[in-house]
This record gives sequence, structure tokens and C-alpha cells, in this order.
Amino acid sequence: MNSSKDMLIDLIKARGRLSTEEFMAFCLTNPEAGYYAKQPVFGQKGDFITAPEISQMYGELLGMWLAQCWIEQHRPVKFTLLELGPGRGTLMEDLLRATEKVSGFHKAMQVQLLESSQRLREVQKEKLNKYEITWLDELQKLPDQPLFFIANEFFDALPIRQFQRTGDIWFERYLVIEDGSLVFSFSPQEKQVPENITTRHDIADGGIIEVCPGAVKICKFLSKHIEAKGGVGLIIDYGNSMSKGDTLQAVKDHKLVNVLETPGLSDLTAHVDFGALVRAIVCETSKLTPQGQFLERIGITHRAKALSTNLRNDALQLHIAAHKRLTHPNEMGHLFKVLALYPTFVKMPVGF
Repeated sequence: MNSSKDMLIDLIKARGRLSTEEFMAFCLTNPEAGYYAKQPVFGQKGDFITAPEISQMYGELLGMWLAQCWIEQHRPVKFTLLELGPGRGTLMEDLLRATEKVSGFHKAMQVQLLESSQRLREVQKEKLNKYEITWLDELQKLPDQPLFFIANEFFDALPIRQFQRTGDIWFERYLVIEDGSLVFSFSPQEKQVPENITTRHDIADGGIIEVCPGAVKICKFLSKHIEAKGGVGLIIDYGNSMSKGDTLQAVKDHKLVNVLETPGLSDLTAHVDFGALVRAIVCETSKLTPQGQFLERIGITHRAKALSTNLRNDALQLHIAAHKRLTHPNEMGHLFKVLALYPTFVKMPVGF
């Protein structure tokens, strides 16, 4: 038994039970036992690899996409360039390098990162040391100016609540201790769920629905800011247009493991309910688009060919494999979806 698991069991014994939301929050962000507070989590030496770590093309293309949106909104003289959950800073590093020659872009930008892990902040600070960066503890501290943000695999790590249908009523999923072990159970009383859930007829008896209060709150806040001040947002994550079923999963050493096996030592995520995000957003939104289609539309194949000119042998094969992994429907190309947020007074950005 690891120390994180010991702490979790003690916490549940003290409280009687923990919701799925409280369980995820503890496992991921607890200052002492949380996953992001401890060992390296990204890359070959970590537990999983995100798109920016696969190829520089990813961050470069997203950077140029943001710059194009900035140009189309008449080049605001000051704007916030924000990344939510920037990991090791790889995406932002590639983004900033790609946009260095966009006239006026770097002069106008104020780069901010929303990051809760102090350990990851140190990693980001080292990687981005040639740029002036500030870190945010909360979105309410955003400057009063246009906002251009990107959230890549951010929302899937926000804690979720899970509800199970039993007849016409709903019970919330909780974590309890039975015979000294962690097990999932359900609330002793029925729970109130959002109206859009109670009116759904596609959930069978015993079916599970997931709700992410934090994601809804963040999208509402950011979209209000964009509608009022201008800018654009890009959300890229795995998920679907609506929640259905238990999607909570744990990853360790690049493999799926039991969610309750190594709490605090494995990454916990859940599929993003993009439909819930869209309902919370007050500005315009694009169509929900598969990552592969979006990347192709903004030029990844053209960029891949340009980068391949001087590559040979293993380096070339790795480059080709990276392009395939990002775009092919059987890889990340279809599983991951892209959603853009933009003001009602501008046209839809390219790529959709």
C-alpha cells in the first residue's frame, strides 16, 4: 500500500465516504499525495504523452492559428495569451517560437499560464525562460483585455461527479471502505441532477452519467470574457458531444490500470462532455471537430512535408509516425475533438 492510498483511506474513514469528484481532486492535486505534485508525468519517462510531446508541428500550428485569429480581430495592441494546464511547457514553447515572426504579435501579448502544481511551474519556468511569463492561481485575475487561450488535455483532468440511474431516480457514486479496501458505492439517498439529464431517454436502468462542475464554471467565465473583450479560445480533448457511461480511467507507465489500484501514483481522467461545455458558453462556438480534420485544415501535412526535407532513416520514420498519430482516425485523429470559442461579432475561425 502506498502512502497516498493510506492517506486516502484515512480520509474516507474520517468522512464516511468521498464522491468521485472529491476522490479525483485528492488523487490529482493534494499537495502531499497528489499525482501532479510528485513524479514526472509527461513524456516517455512519465505515464503518458500528450500531442505537443509527439511533434513540434502541433504547437507550431496552434500558434499560427491563434496568430491568424489575432490578425482577423484587427491586431489588439494588448492581449492575454493564456494556456490552461501547460504541462511541461512544450506546447507554449513551440507556439511562441512559431509566432516570433508574426509582426506585432509578441509585442502585444502577455503570456499567462494557469497551473496548480508548483513542481510543474518550475519545469515551465525553465523551459520558457527566454519569455516573460506570469502564472495564475485563478482565472478571476485575468487582465481586462482580449483573451486568446488554449486548453489542450486540460478539461479531461478536472474532477467529475458520477450519477447512476435506478428507475426514475438518480444516486451519486461514492468511494467507501469495505473490509479495509477501496470500493465504489452509491449515495444512500437519491440526488438532484441537472434537468438536461432527467429528460434524457437514452440512459438505461443502471446507466451512469458524468457531470463536471468545474469545466462548466470555467467555460462560462472564459466565454463571458471573450464575448465582452474579444479574443478566441481553443479546447482540445478527448470526449464526445454528450456524457454516457463510466469513462473514469487511470493510466500508469503508458498503460490503463485499475482506478483504485494506485491512487496518487497514476493519472486520472474522464471523457469531456462537450455538449455541457457548449451549453455553458455565452459566446459563439464552432462545430465540434475531430482533431485530425482540424489539423489537416490548418496545414499539418504541408508543415510535415517541409520538415521532412532534411530527415533521413529513423528520424524520417519517427516524423511520419508522429504525423499519423496526431491525425489518423485510428490514433488521436478521431478520439480527440476540437472546439473553438469566439465573439458573436467576428466570423468563425479557420479549421472548422
